[in-house]
Amino acid sequence: MKDNEVKSSTAIDPAAYAAATTALRAEALRLLAAGAAAAVVGYRAGRRGSAQPFVATTPEQAAELIFTPACVNNLALYLTKAKKEVSRRGKLAIVAKGCDLRAIFGLIGESQFKREDVILLGVACAGVYRAGISGAPSLTEATLASKCKECTVHVPTGVDFLAGSLPEIPPMAAEEAAALARLEAMTRQERWAFWKEQFSRCVRCLACRQVCPFCFCEQCLCDRNRPQAVESTPRPAGNMSWHIVRAMHLAGRCAGCAECERVCPMDIPLNLLNRKMAQELKTLYGQEAGLEVQEKGPLTSYHEKDDESFIK
Repeated sequence: MKDNEVKSSTAIDPAAYAAATTALRAEALRLLAAGAAAAVVGYRAGRRGSAQPFVATTPEQAAELIFTPACVNNLALYLTKAKKEVSRRGKLAIVAKGCDLRAIFGLIGESQFKREDVILLGVACAGVYRAGISGAPSLTEATLASKCKECTVHVPTGVDFLAGSLPEIPPMAAEEAAALARLEAMTRQERWAFWKEQFSRCVRCLACRQVCPFCFCEQCLCDRNRPQAVESTPRPAGNMSWHIVRAMHLAGRCAGCAECERVCPMDIPLNLLNRKMAQELKTLYGQEAGLEVQEKGPLTSYHEKDDESFIK
């Protein structure tokens, strides 16, 4: 057996997830019993080894919280959907993986809620299952989500509580980086043809929008027909406009959680497009979204000394 075959079959120790679960339950129990938090947004066991988002509001419900590789959802979404409830009921505690925390920091920077209104329960995360897998016997290179193989925030920082410790993660192939390199190697015409083919499969279910923490507008411009900014039917021109507009809207904001790609029923590589935009922002402005709370990103601020040489 070759070295890379040994590495690819090496499983990540599940004991780390069990330890994180124990720590989260204890902290959630303490917060709810003391009245320090009105609710704790986390995960509980679903069917067939899956996990589902769960809001614990009593000390008894704290015992239902879990953290396993099946905890794929970015819970930051619940902060934008329930931000009015957060301010009305009191502090909300939320379980956050590293990628979730990047979204939370981004939302705080965009004034969606205040840092003092939330209690951040960070969790050391070696990774979660790739789409279509739940309850797998072990977390290996074959079952791990591709985004997790290149994650730089396995251990979230700037949190109020950290559950668990990071287990050893064996070397794994960087799938998304390889895909991005193949895309970069194409000519402009080839890249256009690639994305045209990908977006042609879109059925405009808008699941990507519904699952994104940064699509928090109460009314989306793309839903309006007077004036109609983007055609609403799943036709080639409308699909292309929708995905390009959305990618530009997320430029400098996307946390890289890849939830949009996970829920896409047509398997469109949306995170590849988002990663490309993030790469451009890092190259041009030295900015990475969500690593810290920022009031304004590079595409939402203006300085008199900005380079305007591109204007002809």
